[in-house]
Amino acid sequence: MLCKKIMVFAGILLSSLPWVAQAQNQVNMSPGVTEIGAEIYDLHMLIMIICVIIGLLVFGVMFYSIIYHRKSRGVVPSQFHESTKVEIAWTAVPFFILVAMAVPATSTLLEVYDNDEAELDILITGYQWKWRYEYLDAAGEPVAFFSNLATSQEEIYNTESKGENYLLEVDEPLVIPVDTKVRFLITANDVIHSWWVPEISVKRDAIPGFINEAWSKVTEEGIYRGQCTELCGAYHGFMPVVVHAVSREEFDGWMAAKRAEQASDLAAASVEMSLEALMSEGEAVYNGQCMACHGASGEGGVGKAIAGSSIALGDVNTHMDVSIRGVSGTAMQAFGTQLSDIEMAAVITYQRNAFGNNTGDIVQPADVASYKQG
Repeated sequence: MLCKKIMVFAGILLSSLPWVAQAQNQVNMSPGVTEIGAEIYDLHMLIMIICVIIGLLVFGVMFYSIIYHRKSRGVVPSQFHESTKVEIAWTAVPFFILVAMAVPATSTLLEVYDNDEAELDILITGYQWKWRYEYLDAAGEPVAFFSNLATSQEEIYNTESKGENYLLEVDEPLVIPVDTKVRFLITANDVIHSWWVPEISVKRDAIPGFINEAWSKVTEEGIYRGQCTELCGAYHGFMPVVVHAVSREEFDGWMAAKRAEQASDLAAASVEMSLEALMSEGEAVYNGQCMACHGASGEGGVGKAIAGSSIALGDVNTHMDVSIRGVSGTAMQAFGTQLSDIEMAAVITYQRNAFGNNTGDIVQPADVASYKQG
Protein backbone atom coordinates (compact mmCIF):
# COMPACT_ATOMS: atom_id res chain seq x y z
CA MET A 1 0.00 0.00 0.00
CA LEU A 2 2.81 2.37 0.94
CA CYS A 3 4.61 1.55 -2.29
CA LYS A 4 1.49 2.37 -4.27
CA LYS A 5 1.11 5.75 -2.52
CA ILE A 6 4.74 6.59 -3.21
CA MET A 7 4.27 5.75 -6.90
CA VAL A 8 1.14 7.91 -7.13
CA PHE A 9 2.95 10.84 -5.45
CA ALA A 10 5.95 10.44 -7.75
CA GLY A 11 3.64 10.43 -10.77
CA ILE A 12 1.96 13.64 -9.64
CA LEU A 13 5.35 15.28 -8.99
CA LEU A 14 6.76 14.29 -12.38
CA SER A 15 3.65 15.47 -14.18
CA SER A 16 3.97 18.89 -12.53
CA LEU A 17 7.62 19.41 -13.48
CA PRO A 18 6.91 20.84 -16.96
CA TRP A 19 4.67 23.50 -15.37
CA VAL A 20 7.36 24.37 -12.81
CA ALA A 21 9.97 24.63 -15.56
CA GLN A 22 7.66 26.81 -17.64
CA ALA A 23 7.19 29.18 -14.69
CA GLN A 24 10.95 29.61 -14.18
CA ASN A 25 12.34 29.44 -17.72
CA GLN A 26 11.30 30.90 -21.04
CA VAL A 27 12.18 28.69 -23.98
CA ASN A 28 10.95 30.86 -26.85
CA MET A 29 11.94 34.39 -27.80
CA SER A 30 10.02 37.34 -26.41
CA PRO A 31 8.45 39.90 -28.77
CA GLY A 32 9.44 42.64 -26.31
CA VAL A 33 7.87 46.10 -26.24
CA THR A 34 8.88 47.52 -29.63
CA GLU A 35 7.50 47.19 -33.15
CA ILE A 36 10.82 45.94 -34.48
CA GLY A 37 10.91 43.37 -31.66
CA ALA A 38 7.50 42.10 -32.77
CA GLU A 39 8.75 41.89 -36.38
CA ILE A 40 11.82 39.90 -35.30
CA TYR A 41 9.60 37.57 -33.26
CA ASP A 42 7.21 37.05 -36.19
CA LEU A 43 10.16 36.34 -38.50
CA HIS A 44 11.54 33.85 -35.99
CA MET A 45 8.20 32.04 -35.77
CA LEU A 46 7.77 32.00 -39.58
CA ILE A 47 11.22 30.44 -40.13
CA MET A 48 10.57 28.01 -37.28
CA ILE A 49 7.27 26.89 -38.87
CA ILE A 50 8.94 26.42 -42.27
CA CYS A 51 11.73 24.36 -40.67
CA VAL A 52 9.22 22.23 -38.73
CA ILE A 53 7.20 21.53 -41.90
CA ILE A 54 10.37 20.58 -43.81
CA GLY A 55 11.46 18.34 -40.93
CA LEU A 56 8.07 16.60 -40.76
CA LEU A 57 8.03 15.98 -44.51
CA VAL A 58 11.62 14.68 -44.66
CA PHE A 59 11.39 12.47 -41.59
CA GLY A 60 7.88 11.34 -42.60
CA VAL A 61 9.13 10.11 -45.97
CA MET A 62 12.21 8.58 -44.36
CA PHE A 63 10.33 6.62 -41.68
CA TYR A 64 7.62 5.57 -44.18
CA SER A 65 10.33 4.19 -46.47
CA ILE A 66 12.10 2.41 -43.62
CA ILE A 67 8.88 0.77 -42.35
CA TYR A 68 7.04 -0.11 -45.56
CA HIS A 69 9.94 -0.72 -47.94
CA ARG A 70 12.20 -2.80 -45.73
CA LYS A 71 13.92 -5.93 -46.98
CA SER A 72 12.09 -8.23 -44.54
CA ARG A 73 8.84 -7.49 -46.41
CA GLY A 74 10.40 -8.69 -49.63
CA VAL A 75 10.50 -5.24 -51.22
CA VAL A 76 12.99 -4.94 -54.08
CA PRO A 77 14.64 -1.50 -54.27
CA SER A 78 14.25 0.51 -57.45
CA GLN A 79 17.34 0.97 -59.58
CA PHE A 80 17.78 4.38 -61.15
CA HIS A 81 20.47 7.03 -61.57
CA GLU A 82 21.01 10.35 -63.35
CA SER A 83 17.33 11.27 -63.07
CA THR A 84 16.92 14.75 -64.54
CA LYS A 85 13.53 15.23 -62.88
CA VAL A 86 14.88 14.40 -59.40
CA GLU A 87 17.89 16.71 -59.84
CA ILE A 88 15.65 19.56 -60.98
CA ALA A 89 13.31 18.96 -58.06
CA TRP A 90 15.98 18.91 -55.34
CA THR A 91 17.49 22.08 -56.81
CA ALA A 92 14.30 24.06 -57.45
CA VAL A 93 12.42 23.24 -54.25
CA PRO A 94 15.20 24.42 -51.84
CA PHE A 95 15.67 27.52 -54.02
CA PHE A 96 12.06 28.58 -53.63
CA ILE A 97 12.15 27.74 -49.90
CA LEU A 98 15.20 29.99 -49.45
CA VAL A 99 13.52 32.80 -51.39
CA ALA A 100 10.44 32.47 -49.18
CA MET A 101 12.72 32.88 -46.15
CA ALA A 102 14.94 35.61 -47.61
CA VAL A 103 12.19 38.09 -48.52
CA PRO A 104 10.79 38.66 -45.00
CA ALA A 105 14.27 38.32 -43.44
CA THR A 106 15.71 41.05 -45.69
CA SER A 107 12.77 43.33 -44.98
CA THR A 108 13.23 42.92 -41.22
CA LEU A 109 17.01 43.41 -41.39
CA LEU A 110 16.53 46.67 -43.31
CA GLU A 111 14.28 47.85 -40.48
CA VAL A 112 16.77 46.77 -37.81
CA TYR A 113 19.60 48.81 -39.36
CA ASP A 114 17.52 51.87 -40.31
CA ASN A 115 18.96 54.42 -37.85
CA ASP A 116 17.71 57.49 -39.75
CA GLU A 117 15.31 60.10 -38.38
CA ALA A 118 16.15 59.44 -34.74
CA GLU A 119 14.63 61.93 -32.30
CA LEU A 120 17.19 61.37 -29.53
CA ASP A 121 20.85 60.30 -29.66
CA ILE A 122 22.57 58.63 -26.69
CA LEU A 123 26.28 57.78 -26.58
CA ILE A 124 26.89 54.59 -24.59
CA THR A 125 30.47 53.82 -23.51
CA GLY A 126 31.47 50.59 -21.80
CA TYR A 127 34.04 50.64 -19.01
CA GLN A 128 35.33 47.88 -16.73
CA TRP A 129 32.75 47.42 -15.22
CA LYS A 130 30.15 50.11 -15.72
CA TRP A 131 28.35 52.05 -18.45
CA ARG A 132 28.55 55.75 -19.24
CA TYR A 133 25.52 57.43 -20.85
CA GLU A 134 25.68 60.80 -22.59
CA TYR A 135 22.58 62.43 -24.07
CA LEU A 136 23.61 64.29 -27.23
CA ASP A 137 20.74 66.78 -27.21
CA ALA A 138 21.29 69.80 -29.43
CA ALA A 139 18.56 71.71 -27.58
CA GLY A 140 20.60 72.08 -24.39
CA GLU A 141 23.69 71.11 -22.42
CA PRO A 142 24.66 67.43 -22.81
CA VAL A 143 23.77 65.25 -19.83
CA ALA A 144 26.23 62.49 -18.90
CA PHE A 145 26.56 60.05 -16.02
CA PHE A 146 27.86 56.61 -15.09
CA SER A 147 25.65 53.64 -14.28
CA ASN A 148 27.09 51.23 -11.70
CA LEU A 149 25.93 47.98 -10.17
CA ALA A 150 23.78 48.71 -7.10
CA THR A 151 23.58 45.20 -5.63
CA SER A 152 25.16 45.27 -2.18
CA GLN A 153 28.36 43.43 -1.31
CA GLU A 154 26.43 41.64 1.44
CA GLU A 155 24.15 40.03 -1.16
CA ILE A 156 27.09 39.16 -3.41
CA TYR A 157 29.01 37.45 -0.58
CA ASN A 158 25.89 35.73 0.82
CA THR A 159 25.75 37.50 4.18
CA GLU A 160 22.29 38.80 3.24
CA SER A 161 19.52 37.18 1.22
CA LYS A 162 19.56 38.04 -2.47
CA GLY A 163 17.00 40.53 -3.75
CA GLU A 164 14.54 40.10 -6.60
CA ASN A 165 16.82 41.87 -9.10
CA TYR A 166 20.12 40.45 -7.88
CA LEU A 167 22.98 41.73 -10.11
CA LEU A 168 20.39 43.47 -12.31
CA GLU A 169 20.05 46.79 -10.45
CA VAL A 170 22.00 50.01 -10.91
CA ASP A 171 22.42 53.34 -9.15
CA GLU A 172 21.65 55.41 -12.28
CA PRO A 173 19.39 53.84 -14.94
CA LEU A 174 19.19 55.00 -18.53
CA VAL A 175 15.98 57.00 -18.99
CA ILE A 176 14.27 57.27 -22.40
CA PRO A 177 10.87 58.57 -23.52
CA VAL A 178 8.26 56.20 -24.97
CA ASP A 179 7.03 56.57 -28.56
CA THR A 180 10.35 58.17 -29.49
CA LYS A 181 12.95 56.78 -31.88
CA VAL A 182 16.17 56.66 -29.85
CA ARG A 183 19.51 56.05 -31.57
CA PHE A 184 22.24 54.42 -29.47
CA LEU A 185 25.87 55.09 -30.39
CA ILE A 186 27.80 52.31 -28.67
CA THR A 187 31.56 52.17 -28.02
CA ALA A 188 34.02 51.20 -25.25
CA ASN A 189 36.87 52.80 -23.36
CA ASP A 190 39.02 49.76 -22.56
CA VAL A 191 38.02 46.27 -23.75
CA ILE A 192 35.16 44.86 -25.81
CA HIS A 193 31.77 44.95 -24.08
CA SER A 194 28.27 44.29 -25.44
CA TRP A 195 25.14 46.31 -24.55
CA TRP A 196 22.06 44.09 -24.53
CA VAL A 197 18.46 44.74 -23.45
CA PRO A 198 16.28 41.99 -24.97
CA GLU A 199 12.88 43.57 -24.31
CA ILE A 200 13.74 46.69 -26.33
CA SER A 201 15.43 44.60 -29.06
CA VAL A 202 18.93 46.08 -28.84
CA LYS A 203 22.20 44.17 -28.73
CA ARG A 204 25.42 45.72 -30.03
CA ASP A 205 29.11 45.16 -29.32
CA ALA A 206 30.95 48.06 -27.69
CA ILE A 207 34.42 48.10 -29.28
CA PRO A 208 37.21 50.59 -28.40
CA GLY A 209 37.85 52.95 -31.31
CA PHE A 210 34.60 52.05 -33.11
CA ILE A 211 31.03 53.28 -32.83
CA ASN A 212 28.23 50.83 -33.52
CA GLU A 213 24.69 52.09 -34.02
CA ALA A 214 21.35 50.68 -32.93
CA TRP A 215 17.89 52.09 -32.32
CA SER A 216 14.71 51.40 -30.43
CA LYS A 217 11.23 52.88 -30.14
CA VAL A 218 9.63 51.65 -26.93
CA THR A 219 5.84 51.77 -26.86
CA GLU A 220 5.19 50.80 -23.23
CA GLU A 221 6.36 52.53 -20.07
CA GLY A 222 8.31 50.28 -17.74
CA ILE A 223 11.68 49.08 -16.46
CA TYR A 224 13.71 46.87 -18.80
CA ARG A 225 16.86 45.05 -17.73
CA GLY A 226 19.82 43.61 -19.59
CA GLN A 227 23.50 42.82 -19.21
CA CYS A 228 26.90 43.02 -20.83
CA THR A 229 27.07 39.89 -23.00
CA GLU A 230 30.78 39.99 -23.86
CA LEU A 231 33.24 38.40 -21.43
CA CYS A 232 35.04 41.62 -20.47
CA GLY A 233 37.00 40.72 -17.35
CA ALA A 234 36.79 39.42 -13.80
CA TYR A 235 33.64 41.37 -12.93
CA HIS A 236 31.84 40.88 -16.23
CA GLY A 237 28.80 39.53 -14.37
CA PHE A 238 28.52 42.77 -12.36
CA MET A 239 27.79 45.02 -15.35
CA PRO A 240 24.00 45.21 -15.74
CA VAL A 241 21.91 47.52 -17.91
CA VAL A 242 18.67 49.07 -16.66
CA VAL A 243 16.43 51.18 -18.91
CA HIS A 244 13.48 53.21 -17.63
CA ALA A 245 10.95 54.05 -20.36
CA VAL A 246 8.79 56.96 -19.23
CA SER A 247 6.32 59.43 -20.70
CA ARG A 248 7.64 62.41 -22.65
CA GLU A 249 6.58 64.80 -19.88
CA GLU A 250 8.36 62.77 -17.21
CA PHE A 251 11.47 62.51 -19.39
CA ASP A 252 11.61 66.27 -19.96
CA GLY A 253 11.30 66.82 -16.19
CA TRP A 254 14.05 64.28 -15.50
CA MET A 255 16.33 65.91 -18.08
CA ALA A 256 15.77 69.37 -16.54
CA ALA A 257 16.55 67.98 -13.07
CA LYS A 258 19.75 66.35 -14.36
CA ARG A 259 20.94 69.61 -15.94
CA ALA A 260 20.22 71.46 -12.70
CA GLU A 261 22.13 68.79 -10.76
CA GLN A 262 25.14 69.17 -13.06
CA ALA A 263 25.08 72.96 -12.67
CA SER A 264 24.84 72.56 -8.89
CA ASP A 265 27.82 70.17 -8.84
CA LEU A 266 29.84 72.62 -10.91
CA ALA A 267 29.09 75.44 -8.48
CA ALA A 268 29.77 73.22 -5.45
CA ALA A 269 33.21 72.30 -6.80
CA SER A 270 34.46 75.80 -5.95
CA VAL A 271 33.34 75.56 -2.31
CA GLU A 272 35.59 74.10 0.39
CA MET A 273 34.17 70.96 2.02
CA SER A 274 34.66 69.74 5.58
CA LEU A 275 36.57 66.56 6.36
CA GLU A 276 33.33 64.92 7.52
CA ALA A 277 31.54 65.76 4.26
CA LEU A 278 34.47 64.55 2.17
CA MET A 279 34.72 61.31 4.13
CA SER A 280 31.00 60.63 3.79
CA GLU A 281 31.00 61.28 0.04
CA GLY A 282 34.31 59.46 -0.37
CA GLU A 283 33.01 56.31 1.31
CA ALA A 284 30.05 56.21 -1.10
CA VAL A 285 32.35 56.68 -4.10
CA TYR A 286 34.80 54.06 -2.82
CA ASN A 287 32.02 51.49 -2.31
CA GLY A 288 30.67 52.11 -5.81
CA GLN A 289 33.91 52.48 -7.77
CA CYS A 290 36.90 51.06 -5.86
CA MET A 291 35.71 48.27 -3.56
CA ALA A 292 35.49 45.61 -6.27
CA CYS A 293 39.25 45.81 -6.91
CA HIS A 294 40.69 47.16 -3.65
CA GLY A 295 38.49 45.33 -1.13
CA ALA A 296 35.84 46.38 1.36
CA SER A 297 38.48 47.14 4.01
CA GLY A 298 41.17 48.33 1.61
CA GLU A 299 42.85 44.92 1.82
CA GLY A 300 43.32 44.57 -1.94
CA GLY A 301 42.28 41.86 -4.37
CA VAL A 302 42.24 42.42 -8.11
CA GLY A 303 44.01 45.72 -7.31
CA LYS A 304 46.61 46.61 -4.72
CA ALA A 305 45.77 47.24 -1.06
CA ILE A 306 44.85 50.78 0.00
CA ALA A 307 45.47 50.16 3.69
CA GLY A 308 49.06 51.09 4.44
CA SER A 309 49.93 51.58 0.76
CA SER A 310 52.73 53.86 -0.36
CA ILE A 311 50.26 55.71 -2.62
CA ALA A 312 47.74 56.50 0.14
CA LEU A 313 50.43 57.40 2.66
CA GLY A 314 52.76 59.17 0.23
CA ASP A 315 52.68 62.41 -1.73
CA VAL A 316 49.16 63.77 -2.36
CA ASN A 317 49.99 64.80 -5.94
CA THR A 318 51.14 61.27 -6.77
CA HIS A 319 47.89 59.91 -5.34
CA MET A 320 45.90 62.36 -7.48
CA ASP A 321 47.93 61.47 -10.58
CA VAL A 322 47.28 57.74 -10.16
CA SER A 323 43.57 58.30 -9.51
CA ILE A 324 43.04 60.76 -12.37
CA ARG A 325 45.29 59.25 -15.07
CA GLY A 326 45.38 55.61 -14.02
CA VAL A 327 48.35 53.28 -14.39
CA SER A 328 49.14 52.05 -17.89
CA GLY A 329 49.33 48.28 -18.30
CA THR A 330 47.40 47.55 -15.10
CA ALA A 331 43.75 47.24 -14.06
CA MET A 332 43.91 50.74 -12.53
CA GLN A 333 41.71 52.85 -14.77
CA ALA A 334 41.91 56.60 -15.38
CA PHE A 335 39.06 57.98 -13.28
CA GLY A 336 39.63 61.62 -14.24
CA THR A 337 36.75 61.58 -16.72
CA GLN A 338 34.63 59.12 -14.73
CA LEU A 339 34.36 61.05 -11.47
CA SER A 340 33.49 64.68 -10.84
CA ASP A 341 36.00 66.92 -9.06
CA ILE A 342 33.96 66.57 -5.86
CA GLU A 343 33.88 62.77 -6.09
CA MET A 344 37.60 62.59 -6.89
CA ALA A 345 38.54 64.87 -3.99
CA ALA A 346 36.27 62.93 -1.65
CA VAL A 347 37.53 59.45 -2.53
CA ILE A 348 41.21 60.50 -2.31
CA THR A 349 40.54 62.09 1.09
CA TYR A 350 38.71 58.96 2.18
CA GLN A 351 41.51 56.64 1.08
CA ARG A 352 44.11 58.73 2.91
CA ASN A 353 42.13 58.73 6.16
CA ALA A 354 40.32 55.35 6.20
CA PHE A 355 41.55 51.79 6.76
CA GLY A 356 43.96 52.95 9.48
CA ASN A 357 45.86 55.32 7.16
CA ASN A 358 44.83 58.43 9.17
CA THR A 359 47.12 60.91 7.39
CA GLY A 360 44.86 63.88 8.21
CA ASP A 361 45.22 65.08 4.58
CA ILE A 362 42.27 66.87 2.99
CA VAL A 363 41.89 67.19 -0.79
CA GLN A 364 39.42 69.83 -1.99
CA PRO A 365 37.56 69.77 -5.35
CA ALA A 366 39.48 72.93 -6.32
CA ASP A 367 42.75 71.01 -5.81
CA VAL A 368 41.59 68.34 -8.25
CA ALA A 369 40.49 70.92 -10.83
CA SER A 370 43.81 72.74 -10.49
CA TYR A 371 45.78 69.50 -10.90
CA LYS A 372 43.82 68.58 -14.05
CA GLN A 373 44.50 71.98 -15.58
CA GLY A 374 48.19 71.84 -14.69
